[in-house]
Amino acid sequence: MAAAVAMAPGSGGAADFSDLREIKKQLLSVAERSRERGLQHSGKWAAELAFALEPLPLSELPPPPALTEEDARDLDAYTLAKSYFDLKEYDRAAYFLRGCKSQKAYFLYMYSRYLSGEKKKDDETVDSLGPLEKGQVKNEALRELRVELSKKHKARELDGFGLYLYGVVLRKLDLVKEAIDVFVEAAHVLPLHWGAWLELCNLITDKEMLKFLSLPDTWMKEFFLAHIYTELQLIEEALQKYQSLIDAGFSKSTYIISQIAVAYHNIRDIDKALSIFNELRKQDPYRIENMDTFSNLLYVRSMKPELSYLAHNLCEIDKYRVETCCVIGNYYSLRSQHEKAALYFQRALKLNPRYLGAWTLMGHEYMEMKNTSAAIQAYRHAIEVNKRDYRAWYGLGQTYEILKMPFYCLYYYRRAHQLRPNDSRMLVALGECYEKLNQLVEAKKCYWRAYAVGDVEKMALVKLSKLHEQLNESEQAAQCYIKYIQDIYSCGEIVEHLEVSTAFRYLAQYYFKCKLWDEASACAQKCCAFNDTREEGKALLRQILQLRNQGETSSTDVPAPLFLPASLSANNTPTRRVSPLNLSSVTP
Repeated sequence: MAAAVAMAPGSGGAADFSDLREIKKQLLSVAERSRERGLQHSGKWAAELAFALEPLPLSELPPPPALTEEDARDLDAYTLAKSYFDLKEYDRAAYFLRGCKSQKAYFLYMYSRYLSGEKKKDDETVDSLGPLEKGQVKNEALRELRVELSKKHKARELDGFGLYLYGVVLRKLDLVKEAIDVFVEAAHVLPLHWGAWLELCNLITDKEMLKFLSLPDTWMKEFFLAHIYTELQLIEEALQKYQSLIDAGFSKSTYIISQIAVAYHNIRDIDKALSIFNELRKQDPYRIENMDTFSNLLYVRSMKPELSYLAHNLCEIDKYRVETCCVIGNYYSLRSQHEKAALYFQRALKLNPRYLGAWTLMGHEYMEMKNTSAAIQAYRHAIEVNKRDYRAWYGLGQTYEILKMPFYCLYYYRRAHQLRPNDSRMLVALGECYEKLNQLVEAKKCYWRAYAVGDVEKMALVKLSKLHEQLNESEQAAQCYIKYIQDIYSCGEIVEHLEVSTAFRYLAQYYFKCKLWDEASACAQKCCAFNDTREEGKALLRQILQLRNQGETSSTDVPAPLFLPASLSANNTPTRRVSPLNLSSVTP
């Protein structure tokens, strides 16, 4: 299929966006063709993208697709069957389409049979099993469809839409490699069909796989690459792609705006993501897609009124959408009503058993309810749906941590870390695991790396300090505590941070042993500000005073400062006069 038609202008392998009118024509045309075949989501995607471009004059509007002899013969059956299909009467639609020869009618016939099988499978799953049960129910139509489509494929009788459906059937039968090949072929034959690109996206697990794909050089490839980069957590590359698409003329596309918001959510730039989502809501107030991601951000920021408003608003628009159920679930979770939250995530899964976000969030709720076995099942389902979901791998690590099974923890945290190599939470969790398994060198590496990539929870240095303390590496421990205190104060955070008192206590004792009385008394004075170290601080100050009174040189006539300035910085921290400690010495 190497010489297949790429339905967009392009030269030298680079996408060409110079003729936006031609692109708009192509989008309007494929939107109509998708709708004719019942592919509503692909049709909607193309229509939304077309809407973001300037309107075309009447003379330039694309003509309706030309009818062939076969189309004319099947027209009555197709028209009748399509009306049944739109009412979700799939078996009825398929019955009237049997024997049709035209590409459009044949696709609708096969797609009706596929959807009929999916509907029966979902109904049976919901009726006979709870959403956490391992669904043994299969779509009975898949094997027959595969045999029939395979024959057509070998005879080269499938168009782009037919290839897409064949790929979907192969994916459902877990024939991933064959499915990828067929989706790539579908993208070559019909580059404008977003559904094929999206399915391909869901099967690619890493950047290496992406390199070996022979994709058509078309402007659609740019949208695909931006989407897959977001999925693979290559956020910088994704944002660059989306920016170039905006510059090319798609600045009004709500799809691109929502994808940028999701990308910022994935790198935990919460303020930026929230502001883009708020802008998106102004442009498209009845939008439901991605609103569950928006609710995750509101949840993380504990924005109860805003989350409550969003939940009520989506309920008014459509309360039977998976995203709506997830938003309501997040709302109840924020109010610590975890049973109610889990119930709404279960509702979401009844509506769509393959909805990734709901499985992961339900796992979190079962964790809150201390139901570890249910949490494990939920996270495993999430991984079945999408092996790239780092939250599910991380959640599994946490559940096995509660069950005190560190080897299992290590495996799951490693998988989470592979998906999010620069996420300090994964690295800290890995470090704790290695510590429990007494692999202290590995633990040190993890804590140091977590600090190096920007420790979001400000715990990596404390854990590293305690590890050095445990190994009697007092200089390295002191250096880490010094750096930790500098970081906490430079952030302007409230000094009631859990471990600040621990750091000051250790440094006071360290300077005391080094006979650096000024520094020791300054840190001891700081200890007096915390309840848990107050008595030790006072005792140390008395000891320092005693030692000074007993036999100090004339330099002690000048009283040592027994306090630190309220705001610490690198210039007035008590570490200034300690002999320089090489921070690189703590790197493993």
